[in-house]
Amino acid sequence: MEPGRALPLCLLFAAAPLAWAETLERSLEGGVELSVTHPGSVVAGERFSISVLVENRGWEEKRDVLLEFRPDPQISPPQSLPVGSVSEGGSHGATLNFSSSGPPATYYINIDYSHVLLENNETPRAPYSADIAVPVRVSAGPAVEVAASAPESIFEDAEFPFGVAVTPDSDVRDLEVLIVPPDGIGFLGETRHFFSSARAGQQISVDSRILTPAMDVSSESRLPFAVAVKYTDSLGAEHADSHTVQITLRPRAFAELTAEGGIWVGGFFIAPYVSIGTIVGIPAGALLTLLVRRRRA
Repeated sequence: MEPGRALPLCLLFAAAPLAWAETLERSLEGGVELSVTHPGSVVAGERFSISVLVENRGWEEKRDVLLEFRPDPQISPPQSLPVGSVSEGGSHGATLNFSSSGPPATYYINIDYSHVLLENNETPRAPYSADIAVPVRVSAGPAVEVAASAPESIFEDAEFPFGVAVTPDSDVRDLEVLIVPPDGIGFLGETRHFFSSARAGQQISVDSRILTPAMDVSSESRLPFAVAVKYTDSLGAEHADSHTVQITLRPRAFAELTAEGGIWVGGFFIAPYVSIGTIVGIPAGALLTLLVRRRRA
């Protein structure tokens, strides 16, 4: 395989979710706007909160405003929120607590909303009602996927790409990614990266480059590159895990292609923007101006 071709290496680390908020909004009769803020995902057995906001943007007063929460059996408890009257331009907000159980799946909290509109703020109309289903994803214990993209093999006195992509399937905070190259191998770019938070499904990419020194390599050997991840879960507990990526160090061939499309010819590097047709059409003496010898470490 060409040294510039990357190999995806996937590692799984355990984590716990943070209750990052998602908001569901509904427009109801008489200019009522209902907003429900809920976590995108929770761990089975974990307590979580849902916030609701009722806004009366219509011209008439709303009386007997009531919200009934009827969750699936894996979410508890059922609850009732009697709001009473909400005048023109008024609002009412509240937060309710629930707990989750059951196998990993998406469950629903069904909200039955009702009110009585006072026509011209005087005459009650027939009661109005609406149903809203709020999804809650319950997981047994989320994971953070770390994919390391690296060449299968490298050679001396050259540069190679090394990338790490971190994707949590639940929300975490204080996420730290540490890359530890083997002794004697240089690295272009930061080896430690810190992120205050990472949301579920959000991929965080870290791009670096391996710098191999000038050395005499006569046979193949395996070089360990460690990737360590630390993070904090929703309960404040810290987690850490690590994995080692093995990359082959081998003698340089006479002609070596790179991931960027360039080519090493002996100790010279031809940049990827120089096409073969261009090289053929340039006299040998002028061609030397396009060849850059890599500065030795």
